[in-house]
Amino acid sequence: MIDERRTDPVARNVLSAQVKDRILQWILEGELAPGSRVVETRVARELGTSQAPVREALRDLATLGIIDMQPYRGARVRQPSKDELVEAMEVRGELEALAARQAATRMTDETIAQLRALIDEMHHFAEIGDAHAHAMNNTEFHALVVRASGNRTLERTWSMLQPYARTYVTAMVPGTDLVWLGDRHVRILEALEAHDPARAAEAMRLHAREAEELVLDMDEAMFTDQPASTKS
Repeated sequence: MIDERRTDPVARNVLSAQVKDRILQWILEGELAPGSRVVETRVARELGTSQAPVREALRDLATLGIIDMQPYRGARVRQPSKDELVEAMEVRGELEALAARQAATRMTDETIAQLRALIDEMHHFAEIGDAHAHAMNNTEFHALVVRASGNRTLERTWSMLQPYARTYVTAMVPGTDLVWLGDRHVRILEALEAHDPARAAEAMRLHAREAEELVLDMDEAMFTDQPASTKS
């Protein structure tokens, strides 16, 4: 019989991972913006856990550079510098190019249909000016391509950089052309539908370079600390 005391650390680790995923979801969906405070007690209450797994989750996110933890000041969602963001996007772009290359040979009619539906949704939300919903479909398009690669190591590595891409460079940036943002995905879809690995990789790489240029053109004021809400 297994000693119950030996299973406790495993249970805590699993719970901590679940809490971390939920906090990441809040960040990716914009509920926790850069600078937002993340209060352990409030997160624990909302998720129905003790503070211990929340604390462990925040430490893990701090290691990834997503959360900033300061003694006596608590935890906040980090605001990266422009250079840091561009570096992360360069790495993410290469990972997505590899994902597209591998996914091109594994594309099914169902996955193609899902990708096309996401582009249609982006067009729809561009028409009605819903930047947040547009950005969420944009995020899911990239996640679906990565999953379609079948490369779990790539997917895990990519997911570490995803908060940088979704939170700090999205359709939420004032003045961004939402129609253009959606149209940029068409050439990726066409290459994947043609099952052309080299073309798909290059389309994704170009896509990433365009996003990097968008960041480089952003005002430096976008990267300064701003007062933000508290997660409650």
